[in-house]
Amino acid sequence: MVRRLPYRRGFTNIHRIEYKAVNVERLNRFRKGSTVGLEALVRAGIIKSERERVKILGSGELKKALTVKAHKFSASARAKIEAAGGSAVEI
Repeated sequence: MVRRLPYRRGFTNIHRIEYKAVNVERLNRFRKGSTVGLEALVRAGIIKSERERVKILGSGELKKALTVKAHKFSASARAKIEAAGGSAVEI
């Protein structure tokens, strides 16, 4: 009977939430002072759909003050956004 069962390791968490990672440097394409939400990210081609959950990561430099709305932020991304004069808002 053991030979008939598939050989599987580990376990899959059915409650895991997948996030689309977006680096801070990709937000430089938006105008200074604008609000960057899910709609703006879809229009810019950074994410595919508004139904995706987005996490902003801190790789790169942000040169403009933006209001960024996303599901999650890393600590370094939040610090870089606020250092540029913007704000990070969790949805």
